[in-house]
Amino acid sequence: METTLRGVGVSHGVAIGEVRHMGTAVLEPPAKQIPAQEAGREQGRARQAVDAVAADLMARGNLAGGEAQAVLEAQAMMAQDPELMADVDRRIAVGSTAERAVYDAFAAYRELLAGAGEYLAGRVADLDDVRNRIVARLLGVPMPGVPDSDHPYVLVARDLAPADTALLDPSLVLGFVTEEGGPTSHSAILARALGVPAVVALPGAVELGEGTVVAVDGSTGEVFVHPSEERKTELAAAAAERRAALAASTGPGATADGHKVPLLANVGGPADVPAAVAAGAEGVGLFRTEFLFLDDSERAPSEEKQIAAYRQVLEAFPEGRVVVRVLDAGADKPLAFLTPADEPNPALGVRGLRTLLDHPDVLRTQLTALAKAAEGLPVHLEVMAPMVADRADARAFADACRAAGLRAKFGAMVEIPSAALRARSILQEVEFLSLGTNDLAQYTFAADRQVGAVSRLQDPWQPALLDLVALSAEAARAEGKSCGVCGEAASDPLLACVLTGLGVTSLSMGAASLPYVRATLAKFTLAQCERAAAAARAADSAEEARGAAQGVLSGE
Repeated sequence: METTLRGVGVSHGVAIGEVRHMGTAVLEPPAKQIPAQEAGREQGRARQAVDAVAADLMARGNLAGGEAQAVLEAQAMMAQDPELMADVDRRIAVGSTAERAVYDAFAAYRELLAGAGEYLAGRVADLDDVRNRIVARLLGVPMPGVPDSDHPYVLVARDLAPADTALLDPSLVLGFVTEEGGPTSHSAILARALGVPAVVALPGAVELGEGTVVAVDGSTGEVFVHPSEERKTELAAAAAERRAALAASTGPGATADGHKVPLLANVGGPADVPAAVAAGAEGVGLFRTEFLFLDDSERAPSEEKQIAAYRQVLEAFPEGRVVVRVLDAGADKPLAFLTPADEPNPALGVRGLRTLLDHPDVLRTQLTALAKAAEGLPVHLEVMAPMVADRADARAFADACRAAGLRAKFGAMVEIPSAALRARSILQEVEFLSLGTNDLAQYTFAADRQVGAVSRLQDPWQPALLDLVALSAEAARAEGKSCGVCGEAASDPLLACVLTGLGVTSLSMGAASLPYVRATLAKFTLAQCERAAAAARAADSAEEARGAAQGVLSGE
């Protein structure tokens, strides 16, 4: 009999197939003592395994490209962390085997992170994956991972490590379902980049039996277990209708009555540009520059290296708009040469613009490189700062941009509730706002974006979050300036209509979402979007808000 489960839909599309579970294994090595004379050999084994795992992660990143590459390179750096390796060496020196020393050293570091209020839960999951890969190599056993299969299937797991998600074969993995994770977790972001339907934070997902037929709707978050033939037909028809609408929708983003809503792409580096161009992006709404800084956690990249990378992206959008976010370091993206190692709560500490203002030479070099990269190009360059809290932050960033000779618009990201509440004040210093809804939700609801247990509060349909979006958009309109959304909220086609109705002037998302948003916006007038936005804000929960907006737009 058909049953329906509900999680969080994070990647559009429908997948129908049999369940295959991610391979798991207990990778805790036995605790046994070694003679002192074997310590040197064991330390060598440990170092070789660490280097091999780091090289494998880098290779996977190079194959995957884009955002996946940045995530996997960060994991490779984690594997070779000098403090961790020093701890491994110390444990071996007092009698541990290489595999046990690695296991215990990583466990101690894991406990340290978890003790920081679990704000680094996403990093903990990545840390566990790195540990398992090193221990598996030392034990000489296969690393648990994506199952071997000759037939397409729906992958089910407690969670997916970035190294597994990045190289999923869409011809075999029809979609995936995880018990943990959230809409802004690494797995969710990479699923959207791959175009694989996905549902996360589904209670009891790992209890689904191997071989069970399920239907996964990555748009609604529904998973139908033992779907009826009628359900399969209904979902297939909806998917076919969606594909036809996507194929018919081309050109700039606009509502049915011609109200323009530029649709831009989020990119993590030059590797993401071809997909954005192919999807018809009108420019870049969020160019994350962290990828350049992850190559070497000990020092910033040279000005020359930055110029070359920035110019590659700028050249891809002649006459288009490219919005660059300066380095957003700290919290779950620590860099040894920039971020404090002993903060009790890094997510609420020195990160984003705060980090750059503490290291003005790093900010100055990046702004100078952007200025030089844009020389002679017809592109409309805009540069924005992450984690702006108030007018003083905005003024400090604008002053730094002018001092670097940057001929571009200067903007501020709205990721902290204070910035939304005082948006009009901030706009006295900068020329545009860009809403990072992922972090804005995290800070509004005190809900870590990587923790599946609080994913309800990370839902971008939460009316309180919509209120903050509306405040920011109203402030921008009053000042005659623009206010875009570059967070994951923009990738939801229905929510894109609501954001438009709230007064947002542009939407930026992963390339795979652009056709869905373009086709949906084109169905409705601006007035309909405004009514849907009002209905959503009048609701008391995310689920009610979505239902209210859907009701308005479907004419119910």
